[in-house]
Amino acid sequence: MPTETTPAPATAVPAARTPDEGRSPVDPAAAVAAASDGGARVVAVVIALAWHTAIALPAVLGAWAELAAPAVVLAGWLLVAAVGALAGLRLLRGTGLPAWPLVALLLVVDAVVVAAAGERQLFTAANWVWGTLGWFLVMVLWGRRVYGLIAALGVHALIALAGVLGHGATAPADLARYAMSVHATSTLQVAVFVGGTAIARLARQRAGAAAAAHAAEAERDAAERARRERRARLTLAGGAAEEVLAELADGRADPADPDVQRRAVLAAARLRRLIAESDDVPDPLLHELRAAADLAERNGLPIDLVTIGAPPPLPVQVRRRLADPLTALLADARGWARLTVVAGPDEVVVSLVTPDRAGPDTAGPPGDDGRVEYLYERDGEIRWAQTRWRG
Repeated sequence: MPTETTPAPATAVPAARTPDEGRSPVDPAAAVAAASDGGARVVAVVIALAWHTAIALPAVLGAWAELAAPAVVLAGWLLVAAVGALAGLRLLRGTGLPAWPLVALLLVVDAVVVAAAGERQLFTAANWVWGTLGWFLVMVLWGRRVYGLIAALGVHALIALAGVLGHGATAPADLARYAMSVHATSTLQVAVFVGGTAIARLARQRAGAAAAAHAAEAERDAAERARRERRARLTLAGGAAEEVLAELADGRADPADPDVQRRAVLAAARLRRLIAESDDVPDPLLHELRAAADLAERNGLPIDLVTIGAPPPLPVQVRRRLADPLTALLADARGWARLTVVAGPDEVVVSLVTPDRAGPDTAGPPGDDGRVEYLYERDGEIRWAQTRWRG
């Protein structure tokens, strides 16, 4: 078997970071969910600010003379408008909010405005906290559990009840109006809050399912392409082997002819490499090179295989371009051979040295394909070939 030498590991040198390295991978499902949630946030902010501006403010100004303390009601409106503008801006930008301190501030304003509106305007739009405050609570508590919103709306309803009782509006009709107002100004807010969360969750699930299906389809397509390519390579390698065997069987080729021997070894090496590259092993490239070296040694060629470092995971195409040229040279080698693999996290170099001998050059012209560079030299004493991959 080929001998293998592994020196002591050297200190690892960190690879240079690419511009995209270190960034969190984008989750398609999370992106779709964020887009859906962003739309719901816009709806909540628009409803709150539009209601506060288009309905509450004209009502306050229209009933100015009938309010118990109109300046206090207007000051509360301005304070809540400022809180709403801040909360809406930060909500649309996706930045955090000090939710519970703002909830406490809104509920304090709620109690003050209910007292300042007076008995005559208790159930009118001039007492703007009835219809508006719930939407601001939705904005401030967006993204949290619905139980927090329900609790805040419950406190809001208790403040309104205290105002109703404090103003002496205890008639059955007044209590019924109170119940209807609480229902009308709470259920819609909870529905929007829960609906936005549910739609975002559903969008995430559907996007995740679609991404998984797309990934599975892409994986199937890649596997089918790999199968077709492998079949084509197997047909090519098998055809070369069949051609040599047919010539030997018909007597058209001489087994002692070095060229016939080289063709046979090359065909066998290609077939063996095709088998080795599909094996599930920790280091596929080294496994494939060991298979080629083992075949050369079985044909009587002493070969040393030296490995330094561990190759990173490489695509099959890259492994082929690293190994195929050297496998072809091994089929033509005589005397001895030395195969060296030097690997790092972003570079793999495979070198082959064999004695030079008279005869045509079968290595082909040096070159590269953009990812794997191929170099070849001969000086009458040795032949040297190298393939190099850079990540």
